[in-house]
Amino acid sequence: MRDKIYDNPLWTEREFSHPERTIRLGSLFSGIGAIEHALKRLNLKTEILFASDVDTNCKKSYFANYEITEDRWCPDVHELNAKPYRYQCDLLVGGAPCQAFSLVGKRRGFDDTRGTLFREFARVVKECKPKVFIFENVRGMLNHNKGVTWEVIKNTFEQDLHYDIHFQVLNSRNYGIPQNRERLFCLGFRKKTDFIFPEPISLEYKMYDFLQDTFDSSYFLNEKGVKFVTSHKNREKRYTQINGDVQLCQKRNQQFNWHGDFIYHPLIQGEEEYDEFIFDVSEVEEKYFLSEKVKKYVLSPGTKNFRTSTKTDLDVARPLLQSMHKMHRAGVDNYVTNKGRIRKLTPRECLRLMGFKDWFKIVVSDTSMYQEAGNSIVVDVLIAILKQMDITKYGTDED
Repeated sequence: MRDKIYDNPLWTEREFSHPERTIRLGSLFSGIGAIEHALKRLNLKTEILFASDVDTNCKKSYFANYEITEDRWCPDVHELNAKPYRYQCDLLVGGAPCQAFSLVGKRRGFDDTRGTLFREFARVVKECKPKVFIFENVRGMLNHNKGVTWEVIKNTFEQDLHYDIHFQVLNSRNYGIPQNRERLFCLGFRKKTDFIFPEPISLEYKMYDFLQDTFDSSYFLNEKGVKFVTSHKNREKRYTQINGDVQLCQKRNQQFNWHGDFIYHPLIQGEEEYDEFIFDVSEVEEKYFLSEKVKKYVLSPGTKNFRTSTKTDLDVARPLLQSMHKMHRAGVDNYVTNKGRIRKLTPRECLRLMGFKDWFKIVVSDTSMYQEAGNSIVVDVLIAILKQMDITKYGTDED
């Protein structure tokens, strides 16, 4: 039974009250444009008033996917002048890094945010006075510095900028995307608003549903990568995962450093033999896998005397020798191969698991795309928020 506080229809069933209106958007720390993609998926007309990101690769991705001109893009948020857009911005969205807070003041408001990128977000809010803003960040911000950091941010929004604030931690797995990604979402309304965050829905998809049917062989791991990914230490600590139903939280350096999610592909019968490291995805101690030197010996054609002693995958095992350690050292034994390969997710799959549809154009290198996907906001969570608040109520009628 749904909680009594949810008197209105579930957000998935809601219709926009003014779908004909245009959403005039301001975007800070824009990345690859999660809010822009969300509005596209919702078929809502959007006018980008300004966007900003310091990463030149993000700019390439942004310009390839959204309608924006050079004069509305600012590479340095410190130089962005939002005063010309005062009371023109319907929605402002951004997630500023907040690692460098200076908490020396006593007000614990705007004056105590000197030297931080959050101050720039707050400054833009102050200058353009959007009807609504969405500020997104990691959930740890609530507890950073024993809660003082969040107190500064909240006070800045409420006491200095006079916005009605609502905040909550949302997990993307509760909004249709099989990824464990918890993020803090803070909504600010220029006018007092009765807002309740969107209710979670049942997860109907698994990560498998987001995988590509075809992909380049370059995404398969080499032996060094496989050993790192499959180590019990990394898997127990949830640094890595193979064939998971729900993706671990994407990180900007996830694939580059072999952290994150991986897929095991068994070789089908008759498939060509590959040079890549073969691995049994089941829980087997690493010490039981053969070294490259021994593996090559075991799989070699053999000699007249040892040809029958180095076969693998026997239906009936050869008699076990009493001196087991000598048998292993000699390379004469019963062996089992589970031929398959482990690969990392492709950039397209990472984008899908962030809510970006395949019509999002990839125009940068794989390394950059992994970083941009890992830094983004999950589009489906934004869609849930936009539908819950009925963003079109804050839109603008065309002249």
